[in-house]
Parts: sequence; C-alpha cells; structure tokens
Amino acid sequence: MEKLIPRHDAILKELDEKGHVLVQDLCEKLNVSSVTIRKDLNFLESIGLLFRNHGGASKQLRYAYEKNVVEKESINVEAKQAIAKAALSLIQENDCIILASGTTMHYLARMLVNFGPLTVLTSSLRVAIELCNNPNINIIQLGGEVRKSSTSIVGSISEGILRQFSCNKLFLGVDGIDVEFGISTSNAAEAHLNQVMMECADQTIILADSSKLNKKGFGKIALLDQVDYLITDDGISVEEHIKLEEVGVNVIK
Repeated sequence: MEKLIPRHDAILKELDEKGHVLVQDLCEKLNVSSVTIRKDLNFLESIGLLFRNHGGASKQLRYAYEKNVVEKESINVEAKQAIAKAALSLIQENDCIILASGTTMHYLARMLVNFGPLTVLTSSLRVAIELCNNPNINIIQLGGEVRKSSTSIVGSISEGILRQFSCNKLFLGVDGIDVEFGISTSNAAEAHLNQVMMECADQTIILADSSKLNKKGFGKIALLDQVDYLITDDGISVEEHIKLEEVGVNVIK
C-alpha cells in the first residue's frame, strides 16, 4: 500500500481541526494544483481516512442513512437531553405547537410533564403517549399510515389533517443540516410531512445534535432560510455557527 507523505499528513491535520476541507483552500495552503489535491483526497478516501464530497472532503460521511428509532435512542443521549431541555425555554403557556417525530422529541415530551396549559399536535405515537401523563396538555394525534421504524405517522391522510391547523411553533428533528442543501431526513414521506408542518407553523425550531451538521438525508425538507432556530450542542464549530447565522438561523447551544 502507498505510504502517506507529508502533504497527506497536512491535509489530515487540517481536516481534524475543521471537520471539512475545500480543494481550493488546500491548494492555497499547500501551494499545489487542484489536480494534485483531488488525487490526494481520492487516495485518502480509498484507505478510509476521509469522505469525498462536492468541492472537498469531510471527516464524516455526509449522507445520513435511515436508523430504527431503537438504534437512535442509544446515540448522543446526553446531547439530545440537553437540547430538549433548552427547547423548553421557547415554549410558553397556551402555545399551540407541533412536535414531529424523533428521539429528541421523546425527551422533550417527557420534560413537559408538569407544563401547561398547552396544545400539542404530533405525528409521533410515542410523544402522544408521553404527553398523556399531563392533564394540562391537549393532544392532537395525526392519523394515517404508521411508519414503524420511527413509530410515527406519515402520508396524505396526516398531511390533510395537518392543513386544518395553524400553530405557533414547530419543533422538528432532522437527519441532515447542510448550508447549501438545507435540512433533510432519510425518508421521503417524512420529509414531505415535515414540509407541510412548516407551512402550518409560524416558527420552525430544529432540534439536532452537532453530528447532523454537514450531512444530507435523502429527502429534502427546506432551505435553511426557512428555519428560525437551531438548538444544538457544543460540538458545532465556530465556522459552522457563523455560516448558519449568516443565512438567518438563530443558533442556541
């Protein structure tokens, strides 16, 4: 196998520091051609040290794949709980809110146990069950096709019901956040339902840990200029924070 050369080490060091590198920036920093950098990145990807993407490379795979809700519950648990707790500060008494599906929404629902009065419209079966413990919360469960992997409702029936309502805020979990592509999820039907949710809410609040940044899911939901808040964790880099603020997203961590 071909050995790493000093230029490869320099690329990997830059990647460790930033999480994502651009071909153009590496050309300027290392004083070599774009052809050379692309060959370097292809080689480093071939031995599993990075992932190539449009215009550069990332430390992590930029495409999100679908995971079962049980699998998701064991990933970044502390960060998700902290994000859910931060989301509470954006909920006020007598709000009418939408809680989408996802493990972070489950944590948020549990934290609403002593909250109210409140009206919650949700596509998540597990969120609805959690909220049943609070007599001060009026729950509207969307009906329709059950997506078993996420224990949530999707499809035209749920979208039709949703369009009958207008809510203050939407709390939405996503699988990917990319400055150019926007917010996305790994399931197309879920993405379409999320689009309708955004149409029915005055504000869209994304709850996503930093592992979702610089990733894309199969189903695009919306561009970032349609997002009001992103609640995330300290794993977000200064560069990512600035880019999100520049497109109008208020970042809370």
